[in-house]
Amino acid sequence: MKKILSIVLLVCIGFSSNAQDKKAKTLLDEVTAKIKSYDNIVIDFKYTLNNAKENINQDSKGNVTLQGNKYVLNFMGVTKIFDGKKTYTIVPEDEEVTISSVNDKDDKAITPSKMLTFFNSGYKYYWDIPQNVNGRKIQFIKLIPNNSKDQRKEVLLGIDVQTKTIYNLIEIGKNGTKTTLTVNSFKTNQSLSKNQFTFVASKYPKYYINKLD
Repeated sequence: MKKILSIVLLVCIGFSSNAQDKKAKTLLDEVTAKIKSYDNIVIDFKYTLNNAKENINQDSKGNVTLQGNKYVLNFMGVTKIFDGKKTYTIVPEDEEVTISSVNDKDDKAITPSKMLTFFNSGYKYYWDIPQNVNGRKIQFIKLIPNNSKDQRKEVLLGIDVQTKTIYNLIEIGKNGTKTTLTVNSFKTNQSLSKNQFTFVASKYPKYYINKLD
């Protein structure tokens, strides 16, 4: 009798987990559809890095403008422009611009152009805990990388249930490092300059131009 009850319990848990995963997929699909509906997105964010073992606790702020796969990222004093073909990394402190091509297949990181839709491939996803953040219902989805060589143990994606937008992104590394990106401001369909995603060399006449390819 106990064995039968155990089997029934396991089957019930299995069905429950499957239903939760379907809920997770439905919510992620809704987020993707919402993101794709915008012409462009402008985000101000806070980035936190924690590692208790190494006694590291750092906070930084930044902003990113996204349109399709193009972006302009300002973070930690560095500006990155991706025009769809090449990345221009501008470092005022060193008066240097590095120009490089991007191979998406080799890029395992969550880049600015992927940060709002990266979860569509390469992960198993599970329905996780809900939280109330200043009156906003934030539902977390747990993402487990399919690649066993991935240095991330898991990714937690916090989604605003009402707006279907991403509130925060938490990466937990296998080495104990935890990084959190929290969206402070989320604006859409802004009036952008036609040169928004164009690197203009004349703006940096004294900079060293480092072309990697």
